[in-house]
Amino acid sequence: MTERFIGLMSGTSLDAIDVAIVEFESHYPKLIASHTQTLPSDLRDTLLSLNRSRAGEIKRMAIADVQWAEQAAGAINQLLSEAKLSASDISGIGSHGQTLRHMPNDTTPYTLQIGDPNTLAELTGITTVADFRRRDLAAGGQGAPLMPAFHDAILRVNDETRVVVNIGGMANITILPADPEQPVIGFDTGPGNVLMDAYIQTHSRKAFDEGGKWAASGKVHQDLLSRLLRDKFFKLAPPKSTGRELFNLRWLERHLKRLNKRVIRKHVQATLCELTAVSISEAIQQYACEATSIIVCGGGVHNTALMFRLQCLLEHQQVRSSEDYGIDPDAMEAIGFAWLAQQTLAIKPGNLPSVTGAKHPVVLGGIYPGTALG
Repeated sequence: MTERFIGLMSGTSLDAIDVAIVEFESHYPKLIASHTQTLPSDLRDTLLSLNRSRAGEIKRMAIADVQWAEQAAGAINQLLSEAKLSASDISGIGSHGQTLRHMPNDTTPYTLQIGDPNTLAELTGITTVADFRRRDLAAGGQGAPLMPAFHDAILRVNDETRVVVNIGGMANITILPADPEQPVIGFDTGPGNVLMDAYIQTHSRKAFDEGGKWAASGKVHQDLLSRLLRDKFFKLAPPKSTGRELFNLRWLERHLKRLNKRVIRKHVQATLCELTAVSISEAIQQYACEATSIIVCGGGVHNTALMFRLQCLLEHQQVRSSEDYGIDPDAMEAIGFAWLAQQTLAIKPGNLPSVTGAKHPVVLGGIYPGTALG
């Protein structure tokens, strides 16, 4: 039986909500339609400010919680109309929401995503699954990354070891061993686009370094790169995950100050691009040196300079976009959350303990029925 689900993803880049309508009939998901809903600048500013503790944050968070859901619901209803589908054609929505804090290694581990699923269910009429991370956290896991289970379901083969690299705000990898008896491994490798985006936004009117052109115009500052790579996160063994709580402009500025040298801005950008490439490639070389195919998705796939450096650093492996495997690299995570919603509604686990460190598999998320009763 054919089922259709909608997936929502808004990552640490805080620029937009990705919406995907996905059809599940066989092993492979079919993307029916997709849309990227740009977040209003005032909401984005609020979300950015909520990454740090400030006065009045509970009220601002509560308002942003509803506003994000309203934006997502509007995008869903618009996309359904364009695809000539109705709410009754959709089995469920899988919403990751917007992460504000992710502290899995705190004394009391916690993670917080907003994007009120009650509002989503009410405004769309579609059953919504949300709050995916906290059940894994409750079971002793990191609560992230969650995409490896999806990658395992659709991209694993028994004739080669593959690595899926997602380069969003943060970067993470999924190692899919050819041996079906070997567990999947996945973890955050460090910053993806977050530092490059933040730095160019601070020093120009651009939202991101298109194609990595600014980075390509500079030269890697080796002393700065070495200092950045000494952060203890890069040496941690998996399972591990991270976010803006660690990798942000304040982190970069501290290292620049301690370097006690003036670094030309384009050279800083080149170094940040290299930081992402090196931290990804070193993780692959350490944990999946036998992999032959490196499948890249997320916004970073469009950064030509970054993709070039990845291929140079992984010279014995083939670095290709997930588009070459039939999956839109910009919609991969949204499709993944549609899949996770299907898992939850079927009462099937959505985490991989070998990835997150949870004590056991768990059904992820809470369910919010979309049809009013009475």
